[in-house]
Amino acid sequence: MLSLADVFLLMLFAAGAAWLWRGHGVRERALALAKQHCARLDVELLDGNVAFRRLAVVRDAKGNRRLARVYGFEFTVTGEQRLTGSIQMFGNHLGRIDLEAHPFHADAQHEGKVVVLNEWRRNHPRPDEQRRVD
Repeated sequence: MLSLADVFLLMLFAAGAAWLWRGHGVRERALALAKQHCARLDVELLDGNVAFRRLAVVRDAKGNRRLARVYGFEFTVTGEQRLTGSIQMFGNHLGRIDLEAHPFHADAQHEGKVVVLNEWRRNHPRPDEQRRVD
């Protein structure tokens, strides 16, 4: 016959197994989001995985403190360097993605377009300056 202590241990084991199962789903979602982010920035996600780093209490976009799973991954821009990144997950929701400082390629459409500040200010006066002129 089961005692109360046996039932408690069984429930504790079941809760731990459920937490690990859910964590696996969160890791898969973090991997998909990291792949999308790397593709958007035109960098290559290395090894095709994210690794659980820690549980942490971090601030979300609204400034509230929440428990987050933090995953780490590696990426490359040049193919020679391995750079690190991290992704914070609040349950199945994305918190933040941070990438180590890395070189990037300028878009061809923005290449060579320099704005000279004095010329821009002459062509775009502030609203308060327009009133004084009138």
